[in-house]
Parts: sequence; structure tokens; C-alpha cells
Amino acid sequence: MSAGELACTYASLILHDDHIPVTAEKISTLVKAANVKVDSYWPSLFAKLLEKRNVEDLISNVGSGGGAATVTVAAPAGGASAGAAATPAAVEEKKEEPKEESDDDMGFSLFD
Repeated sequence: MSAGELACTYASLILHDDHIPVTAEKISTLVKAANVKVDSYWPSLFAKLLEKRNVEDLISNVGSGGGAATVTVAAPAGGASAGAAATPAAVEEKKEEPKEESDDDMGFSLFD
């Protein structure tokens, strides 16, 4: 994340916290007051994003991550036989982790 992007994020959060409408001009004003150099497109991008999205939802869903990726298998094209089946989705294999050795197994302990 660039310094300009981070500065616009903080400026947007400050404006939202003070119940001030988030606009590109107000974001620019806060960033300039903080003496941070920002590319001219960042404030307008953040303002456009936040006019369509609820900031509270963005804050509360910050750790939720994206949804699981879905696997789509395309049907065979025209001349394929009816018996041809789509390949099954890959199954995750469980990997066994090696058993950790205790200090007793190594021949020394904390109090030797």
C-alpha cells in the first residue's frame, strides 16, 4: 500500500468519524494538512468508492476476507460423447505433520 493510498484511507476514516461527508476535496484538504504528497487521483477514487459503500460495513468486514473460490467445470463441446463426464474437483490431501520432539528425547532439559 502506497503512502498516498494510506493517507487517503486515514483521511476518509477521519471524515467518517466526524460525520462529515467524504468528498475528494475534503480528503485532499486533510492530506495536504498532514504534509503528505498524494497523486491527484487517489482522493477522487476514495470519494467515489465511499459514496457507493457504507464505511461501517467496510470496517466491520475488514477481517472476513473474500469468499471461497468456486470451481466451474465447462461441459464438453458439441461432438463429445454422452459418457464423457466432467473431471472431479481436486481433493485437498491431508498432510501429516512430523511429531515434535520433546527436550527429554534430545538428551537435555531446561534444568540440566
